[in-house]
Amino acid sequence: MLLQKFKIKVISLLTFNLLLAIWLGFFLNISFYERLRSLTPYTGVKANLFIFASVVVVISLYSFILQWVSWKWSAKLVAIVLIVIGGLASYMVTSLGVLITADQIQNIMQTNFAEARDTWSWNLLLWVLGMIVLPIATILFVQIKPEPIAGQILSKFVVSGLSLLIVAGALFIFYVDFAAIFREHRDLKRMISPQNMLAASVSYYKKKVPHQNLPLLGYGLDATIDDQNTENLPKLMVLVVGETARAESFALDGYARNTNPKLAQQEIINFSQVSSCGTATAVSVPCMFSGMPRADYDEQLASHREGLLDIAKRAGYQVTWIDNNSGCKGTCDRVEQFQIPDSIQQKWCKNDECLDGILVDSLKAYLARVPKQDTRPRLIILHQLGSHGPAYYERVPATFNQFKPACDTNAIQGCRHDQLINSYDNTVLYTDHILDALIETLKNTTQYRSAMWYLSDHGESTGEHGMYLHGAPYAIAPTQQTHIPMLMWFSKSWQQQAEEQVHCLFKQQDKKLSQDNLFPTMLSLLDVKTKAIDSNNNMLTACTRL
Repeated sequence: MLLQKFKIKVISLLTFNLLLAIWLGFFLNISFYERLRSLTPYTGVKANLFIFASVVVVISLYSFILQWVSWKWSAKLVAIVLIVIGGLASYMVTSLGVLITADQIQNIMQTNFAEARDTWSWNLLLWVLGMIVLPIATILFVQIKPEPIAGQILSKFVVSGLSLLIVAGALFIFYVDFAAIFREHRDLKRMISPQNMLAASVSYYKKKVPHQNLPLLGYGLDATIDDQNTENLPKLMVLVVGETARAESFALDGYARNTNPKLAQQEIINFSQVSSCGTATAVSVPCMFSGMPRADYDEQLASHREGLLDIAKRAGYQVTWIDNNSGCKGTCDRVEQFQIPDSIQQKWCKNDECLDGILVDSLKAYLARVPKQDTRPRLIILHQLGSHGPAYYERVPATFNQFKPACDTNAIQGCRHDQLINSYDNTVLYTDHILDALIETLKNTTQYRSAMWYLSDHGESTGEHGMYLHGAPYAIAPTQQTHIPMLMWFSKSWQQQAEEQVHCLFKQQDKKLSQDNLFPTMLSLLDVKTKAIDSNNNMLTACTRL
């Protein structure tokens, strides 16, 4: 009797596809309908009818598509693939407020194991069990009854026609509302799973996958150093590329909480109105080093053309990249990459991730290895782990958990907002400590004219507008993801030799700037002369116009 209750259910292909369309169209997209409801001008019964019509449209469209991709021999495989893709996409949209775009697919493709591990949580496990494993188990449990091919094709034509009629009817009734909402909120379609993941993947492979075996294009081939006083000490510039730091959480940029107690005591130049090139590392880092402004940025060109580091190296700088993140996204492929000694890694690392204190010790170790007779100028890039989420609490030593109670989990959407802000602010407090330590290290480096330039790659959302993390489409990205901190520090010896430059930079503290300014301004600070420098974005050129 018990076995009979669990006997295999036999259903038609038509029923199978309809049930799958309902699962994909409704259950995976509740957040989309909630967002749609918030945008409709209606209330009460009319609002409910509009949402009902929206559900019917999405289900009908999926039903139409399934008629021609799901046959008896392929139905279960197609269903499993769509449920896995749709379930994961729905989790990102529902739990993190993430819109699925080609940039998000790029982030996924470039994510390392440590970053992926940070997203694992009990919430994700429960979601996977309920929204992926359970429906797949159901699919494997049912059996699709055999039908004559002619009958299958006839029913598919009938259902396809009915689906299109239903879509046309619903759109006709609510055309004005659909047109107005989707015209003003074009990114709504990026909330609809699984089509969002599929469409974004196609866009990624069409536009963002680097073409293979493309020749490296030279850039700034005329680069030379023009330091007229040969008796000056060589220059040492340390460029710190921050991770996921937003200006909104920096006390230096007006935040009420004192997250920058140490930097406030240093003689720095803080720039308060700086925007990023992108909202993800995979976009911003290549962009800021490419020499192309954000408006003209060509990702494919940047992937096989020399950039800032190549030009500085050609001019005569010893260029070195020291990484505590997921790599340089191709920007440092042709320069020295410092191998951090095991003793330093053992001090700072745990489970394949290291605290940013490793960068301070690595800089000291690197400088200690430079022979006294080596007088080459140097450009050193330090790539932070910074405030990378969602496991903010793992980015700081226990002594820097100053703001409490904190969100001590990577399932950040389950934390109270004040707890999440406390955890994020602790990472900013730790970055303040790291930058201060780097400045103090450079103060004690007397064989160079030294300077430090810090800027973050992009910002971070911590629940504002229902969004978490980063990677939102730039056109609709909140300022939390695009408004970044940037500051400079110059040693006394550098200031003495370039007093006018430093003073002019100081006068631009409140000017609207962006990562577009990095490439030309950095080369100019390094006394590199090349036609590749765009004077329109060169902050030192702008100084002469003030």
